Amino acid sequence: METKNFKRVMVWELPVRFFHWVNVLTIIVLTLTGFLIANPPALQSSAEATNLHSFGIVRFIHFAAAYIFFFNMILRVYWSFVGNKYASWRAFWPFSRKMWNNFWHVMKIDIMLLNEDHPDVKNISVGHNSVAALSYLVLFFMAIIQTFTGFALYADTSGWWLPQLFTWVSPLLGGDFVVRQIHHIAMWIFIFFSIVHIYLVFYHDWLEGRGEVSSMFGGYKFVREDRVKKVIKVDETESKE
Repeated sequence: METKNFKRVMVWELPVRFFHWVNVLTIIVLTLTGFLIANPPALQSSAEATNLHSFGIVRFIHFAAAYIFFFNMILRVYWSFVGNKYASWRAFWPFSRKMWNNFWHVMKIDIMLLNEDHPDVKNISVGHNSVAALSYLVLFFMAIIQTFTGFALYADTSGWWLPQLFTWVSPLLGGDFVVRQIHHIAMWIFIFFSIVHIYLVFYHDWLEGRGEVSSMFGGYKFVREDRVKKVIKVDETESKE
């Protein structure tokens, strides 16, 4: 049996990993507190209503997580201009030839559950594959929608200048009810994406054995040594086109 040598490649830099895990935590907190805000449970207590701050605490946690989510997103946008090629905005550009060369290769693996024994080197992705990159691009726009609608709903009860920048959103979309519905639907899109994302990460980790899961902790992936130079050469060639 032929033995393949693998080389460690630094793919995800520390700021990218930091963004990822902060994003995970804030989305979990925002989702849980969002459900409570949308459908608050009845709390049985003999204390005076003015002494109970349970719902206020839930709202505070939700808004605090929203601010962290917002500034964390700004950090990721900044790093897309100064980070390595795997973090660059170019990796998410949907109109490159490499993106579409890789698209059907990934669809065959993820959707049709096929496996190419000898894939074209142009179809090998060290960072995000094209399907993941496109889904992250869509998710970025969903994050913008969540930010705009969330701060628009918060603006009426906040005196800080940042939420007040979004007061125009509610009148534009037809009022708070519509804005709240959009905000709620976008949350479900995040939930659906998270389920598919977790499944595919573990699936690719098992199928390819390149450290897909551990790479988001340590930053390194493993690439076959005989393909490293070829992949880099293709990347450099297509980046000039």
